[in-house]
Order: sequence, then structure tokens, then C-alpha cells
Amino acid sequence: MTGYRTFGRIWQSDIIWSLRTQPAVLLAAITSLLFFLAAVLAPWIAPQNPFDIATIDLMDAFTPPAWTAQGNARFLLGADHQGRDMLSAIMYGARISLVVGLGSVAFAASLGVTLGLIAGYFGGLVDAVIMRAADVQLTFPAILVALLFDGAMRAVFGREHSEALALIVLVFAIGLSKWVEYARVVRGSVLVERNKEYVLAARLIGRGSAGILWRHILPNVLGPVLVIGTINLAIAILTEATLSFLGVGMPPTQPSLGTLIRIGNDFLMSGEWWITLFPGIALAGLIVAINVLGDWLRDILNPKLK
Repeated sequence: MTGYRTFGRIWQSDIIWSLRTQPAVLLAAITSLLFFLAAVLAPWIAPQNPFDIATIDLMDAFTPPAWTAQGNARFLLGADHQGRDMLSAIMYGARISLVVGLGSVAFAASLGVTLGLIAGYFGGLVDAVIMRAADVQLTFPAILVALLFDGAMRAVFGREHSEALALIVLVFAIGLSKWVEYARVVRGSVLVERNKEYVLAARLIGRGSAGILWRHILPNVLGPVLVIGTINLAIAILTEATLSFLGVGMPPTQPSLGTLIRIGNDFLMSGEWWITLFPGIALAGLIVAINVLGDWLRDILNPKLK
């Protein structure tokens, strides 16, 4: 009975009620969930492992989708120029895109939140230095920062090693281009929170600055961070796709959705439209779904909009 009552309270909560009463948000949530499940379960549910040479036959290259005249039932969305099943490639590609997106958001949030807490709490010279660095960062487009960092890493490690480290480099490159938003929002929240009674009480009982920041102030500023992180997830995935499309992201041996689109673009004019169309649809659907969820989450967590 206790479990049933708990489930009933969750089902009747404001968040679940809002989700159930907005079809667009519910569809976005289902779409995002399907993408995440397909990415996580790709090794078990994908028809083919596109990274396993033993499962690939060049004779299957450029096979059209199954419903077309020359299609093959084994390839629901067709095959690419190497004979890889496009449905499997999209699942594995979405997996890499999501790993890069989630990793870069986690890195950007960790860096931005830490710097924002320090700048807002201590103020003075520390605040001035961090915020001026943020202002300089904002003068450069995110894609340019990512390109510069990626290029620097390729120069340091060399082309062979840079391909092996491509995923890690992308995570740090995209993360470094997005930390400013977290820092500025958290700093503004900390400037308000640091003068409240619970912070003054913590100081009176001898709490250190680190304890006050991480145990008292941080939990009260995480709401905006969660919203920014959700929206930035879509931006990070799109940035990774852009870099991969430009040829400086994931290599063809580890294709993300952006890499698949770039590969398909080479064959678009020769009639093999499915190689680029389906990864493009998957990328667009994932980004739109995450953006809709981000907007909904922003409205839910903003009391002024209720």
C-alpha cells in the first residue's frame, strides 16, 4: 500500500500533471527516451554492428531502403557506401553524439558552477578576474572556440593520436565554449543567496567558506543550472555534429550523427539520398525533442510563470 500511495503522489504531482496535459512535451519526452534507449541498448538491439568488419559486406553497399524497388529486407533504412546498415549506424551514431553532448555539458557545468560560486561568494578581485575572463570568452563564437581547441590538440598529439582521442577532445572543446553561461547565472544567484539568514547562521556556527558554498548555497542555485544544462545538451550535440560535418570531429571509424551526415553528403547528388537523409532526420528530431523539454523544464522551475 505504501508503494501504491507513493506512486499516486508522484502521478498527481505538478510536474507529471504538466507533462500529461501537454501533448507536445509528452511527445518530446517519449522521443528523447527512445533515442536514449536506442543509444544505450545499441549493442543488443541494433541489426548490425557497424564497427565490426566481419559483419559488413561491400556487396551490400548503396542498398536502398527496404520499401523501395531495389531494397533489401535486411536493411530497413538502406546501407551506406561500406555496406553498413543505416539503422544500426544511426543507433551507434546517436550513442556517440549523446556521450559527447552529456560529457561536454557535465564538464561545462562543473567548471562554470565552480567559478560562479567562487566569483559570487568572494567578490572583489576574484570576481573581477573570473567575470572578465567570461566576457572575453563571450566575444568568441562557441564553434570557433571548439575549432581552436580541437586544432590545438591535433597539433599537440598528431593526427593518428588525435583520432583515437577525438571523443575526449570534443568533450573538452565544446565544454570550454559553454562554461560562461553557468558561471554568470550561478554568480548572480550566489550574490542573492550569500546575504540570506541561513548563510549568516552557517558563518556564526563556524562553517568554512567551502562548506557554506557546497552544502548550503549550491543546492539553492541548481534549478537554473538544470535548465541551462538541458538546453545546452541540444546545443552541444549540434556543435559536435557541425564539427564532425566539417571534418574535425569524430572520424569515420567512430561515426556520430554528424559524421554520418557528412559521409552521406558525398553521395547525395548521385542518388543515394538515404545515407544522409535518415541521420539528418534523427539529429533534427533529437535536438527538437531536447529543446522542447528544456523549455518545459524552464517553465516548470520558474515560479513567476506558474
